[in-house]
Amino acid sequence: MIEIVKLWIRALRVDQWTKNGVVMMAWFFSVADTSQHDIVRGWQSFLMAIAMAGSFSLVSSSFYLLNDISDYEADRLHPIKRYRPIAADLIDRISAVRVALVLFAVGFAYPALVVLSLPSRATAFAVMLAYTVMQCLYTGFLKKIPYVDVATLSLGFVLRAVAGAAIISAYISPWLLVCTFSLSMFLALCKRKNEMETALESRAVLRHYHPRVLAVMITIASIASVGEYLTYTLTSEMGRRFPYLWVTGIFVFLGIARYQFLAWRRGNDVGRPEKVLLSDRVLWGVIAGYAVASVIVVMLGI
Repeated sequence: MIEIVKLWIRALRVDQWTKNGVVMMAWFFSVADTSQHDIVRGWQSFLMAIAMAGSFSLVSSSFYLLNDISDYEADRLHPIKRYRPIAADLIDRISAVRVALVLFAVGFAYPALVVLSLPSRATAFAVMLAYTVMQCLYTGFLKKIPYVDVATLSLGFVLRAVAGAAIISAYISPWLLVCTFSLSMFLALCKRKNEMETALESRAVLRHYHPRVLAVMITIASIASVGEYLTYTLTSEMGRRFPYLWVTGIFVFLGIARYQFLAWRRGNDVGRPEKVLLSDRVLWGVIAGYAVASVIVVMLGI
């Protein structure tokens, strides 16, 4: 029984649920924003944002299963993905479809119930619906189009951030949204670079990526991410409230630089960003530095 549970945990990619932490971004940046103090007061908004992140986790897992079914033959050629439960025939595809449908229904239940009780939060439901349509298009054919595939994945993170703001009726800066898109593009492009080096035959779309173009796009995405974040810290309401907020941009730069360094070193599995973020000690130090700097900046501005 325990082995079966572990097998399904792998199939659902529970370790990748960390990506849905983006849903909490609006709540996080609203905590110190005096103009939104009433929105984030108490535990209600926090719990609503957490529940929305949970909904995205379930829905995203349902699409992970459907993608694994769709990519069954290709994954069997990949040096790592061939060990996934579905590709390895440890979970049959019919069972995977059934579980995917259940997860999708349960994941959609929360935003649907919120809309019924709080019609003003309908945007959150609409964003979840848009995310679902986009995932269907990605599974169907968008993942086969070079560069459009990574842009689609990156847009998914933007939708997560928007949904997180909509569910608690919080404002989120457009600069944070474009930064989220650029950073997601950076990570996705690094993943494609890794796949081209380690498993070129596993994805037909990889043959349409040019190494030099990919390298240039990774550099552009990294620079854009840092620039957009710094613009947010200097021009947003939060930036005006906390004039030293730009200091946290130093750690954003260091984190991106470290990840890019790892991407250019052969042998590093940057194809799995969540694994890198949880295992690289330097990145852990950068994340800790960002957290400490953020606390100090807020305390100085109080």
